[in-house]
Amino acid sequence: MMVLISYDVSTTDPAGKTRLRKVAKECQNHAQRVQNSVFEANLDYSSFLKLKDRLIRLIDSEKDSLRFYYLGNDWKKKVEHIGAKQTYDSEGVIII
Repeated sequence: MMVLISYDVSTTDPAGKTRLRKVAKECQNHAQRVQNSVFEANLDYSSFLKLKDRLIRLIDSEKDSLRFYYLGNDWKKKVEHIGAKQTYDSEGVIII
């Protein structure tokens, strides 16, 4: 299933900057960055729940926020991209 993950982490203090790096790193490990604080994750439900749990544990819920947009399996009809940054096929071949 495709999930859009966005976050806003307060960086007014050093602890916030550390949280921001950790949230970004966790997202990069499991999803594709499409904007500065926005990631697309094409994961099975179990993997998504684990990622969601890790992200919730990283943030300070009094200062930061997470948003999860569930696009489901038929997500290609729900996403339109316009602009310079190239899109990608999350279900395509991965070359390492």
